[in-house]
Order: sequence, then structure tokens, then C-alpha cells
Amino acid sequence: MSVLTDAVRAGRTAEVVSLLDELTDGERRAVFGELKNVRKELRAAPWDADSRRAYPPLYVAGVACQTGAAAVATWIAAADMRWSRTSPALLLRILGDREPSWLADLTHRLAQRPESAGVPYELMAGLVRLSGCPVPTTDAYVRGWLGHVAGTWQRAESVLDRLRQDPYLPQLVAALFETEDVGGFFGWLAGDGPNSWYGALTQLADEGTLDRGAMVDACVARLLRGGSTADQRAFLRLLKELSLTPAEQRGRIADWLALVCDAASPVASHAQSVLGSLALAGELTQRQLAEMTDAVLFRTERKLARAQIVLLGKVLTRDGSGAETLLPALAQAFGHEDSDVQERALKLVERHLRKVGSAQTRAELAAAAEQLVPALRMRAVSALGAERAAFEPSAYEETLPPAPRPVRPAPAPASAAEVAEEVSALMAAEGDVATFERALDALVRHAHRDRGTLLEALTPVVARRWWNRPDSGYVRHPDDHFSRANRVLTAADGLDLLLATLRGRVRTATLSAPIQHGTADQACVHSPLSRAFAARLWEVAYRLRTEPLPFLLSTPTWSTGLLEPDELVARLDAYRRLGARVSAADFAQALLRVRRADRAAAEAAAGRAAALGTAEGARLAAWLTYEGPDLPAGRRRSSGTRILLECGELLQLQEDFPAEFRPLGGPVSVFGERWHCYHWDPGLRGHWLAVLPERRELVATRLLREASTAAVDDVRGAAAFLPLLAESGGAAGEAVHLCLAYGLGARQPQDRLAAVDALLTLAARGQLDGARLGADLGQLIRRGAVKPLRLAESARTAAATGASATIWGMLRHTLPVLLAELAVGGPGASARGLGELLAVAAECAERAGARGELPHLAQTAQRRGSSRLVSQARRLRSALAPEPAA
Repeated sequence: MSVLTDAVRAGRTAEVVSLLDELTDGERRAVFGELKNVRKELRAAPWDADSRRAYPPLYVAGVACQTGAAAVATWIAAADMRWSRTSPALLLRILGDREPSWLADLTHRLAQRPESAGVPYELMAGLVRLSGCPVPTTDAYVRGWLGHVAGTWQRAESVLDRLRQDPYLPQLVAALFETEDVGGFFGWLAGDGPNSWYGALTQLADEGTLDRGAMVDACVARLLRGGSTADQRAFLRLLKELSLTPAEQRGRIADWLALVCDAASPVASHAQSVLGSLALAGELTQRQLAEMTDAVLFRTERKLARAQIVLLGKVLTRDGSGAETLLPALAQAFGHEDSDVQERALKLVERHLRKVGSAQTRAELAAAAEQLVPALRMRAVSALGAERAAFEPSAYEETLPPAPRPVRPAPAPASAAEVAEEVSALMAAEGDVATFERALDALVRHAHRDRGTLLEALTPVVARRWWNRPDSGYVRHPDDHFSRANRVLTAADGLDLLLATLRGRVRTATLSAPIQHGTADQACVHSPLSRAFAARLWEVAYRLRTEPLPFLLSTPTWSTGLLEPDELVARLDAYRRLGARVSAADFAQALLRVRRADRAAAEAAAGRAAALGTAEGARLAAWLTYEGPDLPAGRRRSSGTRILLECGELLQLQEDFPAEFRPLGGPVSVFGERWHCYHWDPGLRGHWLAVLPERRELVATRLLREASTAAVDDVRGAAAFLPLLAESGGAAGEAVHLCLAYGLGARQPQDRLAAVDALLTLAARGQLDGARLGADLGQLIRRGAVKPLRLAESARTAAATGASATIWGMLRHTLPVLLAELAVGGPGASARGLGELLAVAAECAERAGARGELPHLAQTAQRRGSSRLVSQARRLRSALAPEPAA
């Protein structure tokens, strides 16, 4: 039997098939054990030319030599067999002599496999033909069928021709509507034009080949079920292609009402148009139309609400007898978030109110009018006969979310086993700054205390790390990797560096080179932050090899990176008593982290530090009592549509600091530095803020161009650091507010949410300068860096948390810039999106009870027409200067 296995190993598929034809069932079963051994060898072997040759004949032989349908199905769908590239026709030839019942069992077992198993549709379809079994309707089979039929672009046949030839067409089309998440794939394959799936299915339904009624029912049922946007889009288009007759539409009124209530917006819009045509044809009862109105006006989409109000206006104009039923349903629009919708609804109620004779209905309308915006409420007083007292606004109270408070990290783990557990968790899922610093300090402490026990505990943690596999064939030695990684050393790289150093996998010369010659970080605007972060890690790793530190001086006291001065003095005292030599980079980082904002505590700690009698104590005392500027002088520069910042030198961060830390005090130039860099890891931003936890303005200045890409270049995740920036310490100045402004105008919703979070944090901490932020936003919108619609979304989200006064305080400085530009027709003048921004401003002003004048607002409000820009300008003007009630 070794002849067969030799042919398999040699990759001679034709010879293997010939040999299999000569074997009996018993001989095939006997040789299968040898085939399993060959498979085991190939799994362990590298993916080279010999392996690629051996897999196709092994695949065929394994299918032929097994007798159980379950075993054959497992072999065919195995992950290591997917690359065999064996023709389904060859497998069908091998399996052709099996019993039909056995083939049917195999067919359904293969069809039950997930699509990711890669079982060829041609194989499953061929087995259906051979066995004569019912066609499977599983997800994998249906998707395979779709792809097979859609492959007609390679042939002369059309989709319609292929479908007509399929004997299982009714069953597979019915299964299409039951297959989960198939809409995206189906919609992509369906295409447009005469050769599309939509046209083919519609024509087959019209011809009677497919049951039209069943297809319409299935389409509607699939839309009622809901699902992904792609699903809804695909089946909605098919439903539209079917062009339902009035009778078909009339027979499904309950379904349309359900869709208009809960379906996705495009589906609800279609259902609304169908119900609207039925209503105008007199096919809907007043109760059904009222039910439809309740459902539509409960939704938030303005387009649907406006269309419904127009429909009710037409119905009531034709037949006013339904006013008693329809106007209370229409009154639900009084609570809509869009004031234009509210105004349209109020106008319609005013127009048809005389047709309402019931006092109870009028009372219901008056009660609903309490939801109107203030300008419309006063109108409703006279129109609906309500009492003015019911519309008196209540006193506004700002409710900002509580500001996040920094927390103290837990002490370093007491045992080596706990250290190993924390390091393992940190390497599996990168943690925050506090988690990283705690693990770093724990490694240093336990390496100094008992290196052997620590190494033993870390053995399972590092067992599968790339640098700990001498036989892995890794293309780069750990020394080469870390030498290149010092260009951009991430937190994960830093942990790997320390662990590899402990295991002896990095040479001492590699560790000392960055300390003696500095790192090779790219000279971009981020490099000073990156170099300072990396310098401490390299020096700690070097000391682990040569002279282990007892613990780290720079481990922060708080989660933001701040270090209490008393704690640093105590650590220096412990170093003095132990006779330990201080690490220069570790001490430099400790100085940058020590809290100096509390001058009384800093001066008291400075006295105790000076009393230590050490050079580090004297340096700390001088640092804590330094009274010079904490931030350099800066100025604004423009670059295209962007507004960026430059700053000069800060000598305090350059004197008496190691070479790798001095660039932190260097100047920042908009045009003199490369802004494209390799600092792609988003986790670095949190660590950079912890390098300078009391000088976030310096960090923000270096991150400003990156933040601008969220709005200007639509980069995803570019504003994700903003909540950490808001929680950090130090002055929140021009750079912080500009970063926030770009984040509020970001393209991606998650970036805008991050900016809103940061805005609310700054406001809760009393550090938000609404005038500065608003003016910055006005200038950025005028220059085209920020789009008004995106800012409106962010402002609306923030106001919804209860921060209406805060948002109004910001927008009242943004809008004059834009309205002035619009009035004079300047180069940045555009009404696009400005109406939405005015709507948010008006809503916030109404809630907060703001009063006063807004420059250039009156000129916009006096324009002709009823565009959203003009209507919202008038609303804001009314909110700021309400007219006294008659």
C-alpha cells in the first residue's frame, strides 16, 4: 500500500485516482491510516512546493478511503484541505459509486457547514443530482447558488436564462428570503439593467414560473423582520421592481402600517407612500390614517414627518369630517425635535380647527401644545384658546455630567505569580496608563527582589512570544527588531523589551546603544514625546541587565500620570537609605510628573527634599519651587484650511534634563517639521499625556495637526485622545480648545462622541472657555475645515445631556462669524448646514432662557422665504427677544 502514499507525497493526482480504482472497500479502509499520517506530517511541515503538490492527491484519497458520510464531510470541509484546489468534478467521479441514500446524507451534512468552510457549490449541486435528494436550503447552499448563477458575466447566458434552467428554482428563491444577512451579497450580485436579478425575478413572477403572490408576501415579511441596512435595501428594491397593483397594496394595509412604524427609514418611506396613495384614493379609514399618523410622527425623521403633514392636509381639505380623529394624531408633531415640523403641524391645526366641535378634542390639542417651542407656544395660546399660565417656562438648571476623578492605582503585586498574571493580561489586551505603569513597576521590583522566582512565574507568559522561539524561523533577531523598534517604541514593545531582557534574549550592547547615542526616532512633531517615553523604557531595561533598580521613582500616584511630591520625596529617601543609584531617565520622568499646582504642598515637599542631602533631592527642591513660565509663548499659523499653533522654547524643560527629554522644551513649527510620521499606535497618546500630566497644552500643540485630520481629512480615530486630554492636568488653553474644535467637526461619529465627552468633561471641571471655543469654530467653519452639519450633530448630542447653557455659550460666539460672512457674501459664505446650527442654537437658547442680541442675526431673519436658515434664524431671534403676550 506504500505505492499509494508515495504517489500522494509526490503529488501525482492522476496516478492516485488510478490506484484507488483498483482497490476494494476493505483495502481503502486499511490504507486510510497511512493517509492520516501523511496529513499529520503535512500539517507540521512548512508551506512549500512539496506540501502544495501533496495536498490535492491527499484530499482525493481521503475522500475515497472513508466509508462514513460524517467522516467524509469532515475531511472535505477541513481547514487544511481548503487549499487543495481539487476539481469538484473529480470528487463527484470518486463518489459516484456510492449509494444514493449515502450521497444524500453527505449532501446535507456538507450543506449544513458554514459558508466559511469553503465547500464548493458545484460539489453540493452535483451530489444533489447524483442522489436525487431534496435540494438543501441552508445559508451556505443558497449563497453558493447565488454566486453560481451570477457568474453568467463569464458566459453568453443571461441570469434569466440560467434561472429558467434551474429545476429547483422555486425552492431556492423561497429560501433566499429566509437566509440571514444575505442582502449585502445579493444586492452586490443583483446588478442593474436587463441582466439583473431584480429584472429576472420580476419577469419570472409575471410569467407564472414563480408564484408572484408568494414572492410579494416573502418580500414584505423579510422587511417586517428587519435586519441590516443592506438586507433592507436589497429586498425593498425587489419589492419596488415587482410594482404591486392597487389590489395587492390594499390587501396588505396592516403590513404597511407595521413597516411605517418600525422599519428602517427607506422602508418606512416606501410604506408611507403606499399608504398615502391608498388614503387619497379613499381606501384607508380615518382610524387607520390616524394610526399611521401616530406611527410616523413618533419617529424622528423630518422627511417622513413633513410628508405626513402634507398628506393630512390633502385629506382634510378633501373631507373635513375626519378632523375630530386626525387632528389629535397630528398634535403628536408638537413634540417633534424639529421646530419646522412643529410649525407646519400648528399651521395645519389652525387651518382646520374650526371643523372640530368637541370641547374634549380642543382640550387635547391645547394640552399637546405645551410641547411646542416657546415662540410657537405663544401662538397656540390664541389659536387653541389655552390659558397663558400653562405655557410659562420653568427655571432652567444646567445638569452637566460629573467630572471624572483620577483614581489611585493599586499597589504593585506582592507575589511574582500576580505579576505574571497582570503582565499576561496586559499583553493580551493593552490597558490604560495606570495598568501599564503598575506592571512596569512590578517587574522592576520583583527583578530586584528575586529574579529567579520572577522568571519562573513568567515562563508560561513568554512561552509563545515571537522572540522566545529559537526555532521559529523568525526573519529578524530580537536585537535587530528592538533596534528598529526604538524608532517608535510602543507600550507593547516596551513590555516585550523588558521581558526579553529578563530572559537574556537581548544583548547588553543593544540595550546600551539608545542610552549612549539616543534613539533614532523620526524627526516629526511627535518625536519629542515618543523619545521621552522610550528613553525611560530603554534605561530601565539596561538597568535590569546591569544594576537592577529597587523600584521606579516615576510610577504615578494618580491614573492621569500625576505624582504627589511627598511620595517622590519618600522614594528618594528610600533610594538614599538603600544606596541605590538613581536612573537619570526615571528621575527626569518623575520630575515631569510631580504635582506643582498646589504651591503650598510643593514648597513643603521641597524643604523635605532639600533636607535629604542628595543631588536628586536638591534638584527636586529647585524644581518644586521654580516660579518661571510653565508654557512657552505661542502664535497661530494657517495651513490651507487649518488653523495650527507654533510655540517657542521652554528652557525649564531643557536645563538639567537628559538629552532625550530636552526636545520636549524645544520649539514647535508648523512648516519647519515633518508632520507625516510613524507614530500610528493610538495607545501612545495616553502615555504621551502621562509624560507631561501638568502641561497638556504642550502635548495638545504637538497633537493639533493630527486632531485636524479628523475634520479636514476624515481620518477615523484621530480625535479619540480628546477625553484623555480633557482629564489631564494643566491649563486648557488655545491648543486644547482647537483640538476640541476639530473633534466636534470630525467626520466619524465616534470621533464626534469623543469630542463631546471631552467638552462635557472640561465644562464640568470649570475649564471650558466657551467664547474661545465658539470663536475658533466660527473661523474653522469659515475657512472650510469644519462643516456646520457635523458641528450641529455634536452640539445637539452635548445639549441632550443637559448642557444647553454650555452649548449656547459656545454657539453664541460661533454664529456671528458665520452670519457676518453670509451677510457680506464673503469667500466662506455658505448657507449649507447653517440652518441646522441655528436650530440647535435656538433650542439651547429656549431651554436656557437666554436673552440679548446676536450680531447679524436680525439681517438673516429678515430675509424672504421660509428656508430652514430663515425659519431658524427667526426662531432664535424670538427666543432671545420674546414678544410680550397680548
